[in-house]
Amino acid sequence: MIRVTIHRNKHDRSIDSFTVEGHADYAEHGKDIVCAGVTAVTFGTVNAAEAVVGAHLDVTMADDGGYLRVQVPIQLEAEMRMKVQLQLESMVVMLESIRESYGSYMKIQQKDS
Repeated sequence: MIRVTIHRNKHDRSIDSFTVEGHADYAEHGKDIVCAGVTAVTFGTVNAAEAVVGAHLDVTMADDGGYLRVQVPIQLEAEMRMKVQLQLESMVVMLESIRESYGSYMKIQQKDS
């Protein structure tokens, strides 16, 4: 199962970080559309933050897949932070859409940080 955790700032509800762990096991490796969808959405969001906004997020991932942690740097200027937040909120909507169709293969939780 893929477990997505969205860590939100308890004061303003902005997204401070997110973590993706595990594998969906929907299908064999290379044919797993749930893993592919979650990977496309999360990595696409990180890449868009850099390419479109110019923000460099702190990324940690496992070499063999199955783990991604992304932290929004505290020192981002206000306008850039706002644009990154818009992208991250869009990511959450996309992940929720995947979860609606494949809920037995992924779980999303949101926590205060």
